Amino acid sequence: MSYAVARDSFVSTVQWIGSALGAGFVDGGVHPRFGTRNFVLPLSGGTYVEVVTTLDHPAADRAPFGRAVARRAAEGGGWLGWVVSVDDIAPVEARLGRTAADGHRVRPDGFDLRWKQIGLLELLEDPQLPYFLQWLVPDEERPSADPRTSTTIHGVSLAGDAASIAEFLGEPADHPLDQIDVTWVEDEEPGLVSVEFATARGPVTI
Repeated sequence: MSYAVARDSFVSTVQWIGSALGAGFVDGGVHPRFGTRNFVLPLSGGTYVEVVTTLDHPAADRAPFGRAVARRAAEGGGWLGWVVSVDDIAPVEARLGRTAADGHRVRPDGFDLRWKQIGLLELLEDPQLPYFLQWLVPDEERPSADPRTSTTIHGVSLAGDAASIAEFLGEPADHPLDQIDVTWVEDEEPGLVSVEFATARGPVTI
């Protein structure tokens, strides 16, 4: 799950969400090709939350991910969207008719985290849609490795159309979220409305 904010509220948002979920985030580093940077909180269950903001860098205006983050931040900040990890991104590339973008960031410990991602152009047009990511590093190096808390994602509220998401995914809309409750809500704007977490102190909705 990806949460986007303006640069001036980046640190305070990381602290607020970390406190709510019962663990501190780790510095994820800079995405040089996208003009963004993030902090990451690995959760139980093989998932994670990132808080992301733009850099004062031309790539933020060029790259689809940077543009998506900037737009959400300009709207006041909030959930940017949800991400589906796949083992092989080639079928998604074939379905969308273009090649995935290469991504990488060097973590503060010096490790170069690499992946491919696709779907940001569709997210810019229709914020209910997820984007796709294929990791190019071993499982133990991925952001979801080594959970810092027992907190899990319990459910999400989405404004949009299940049929549209199913068509985009190429499979049932709830399949990537089959371990998570999905609530469809009426809203003027489509997108990820809220995420409910199960924490040691009880449910928390952000």
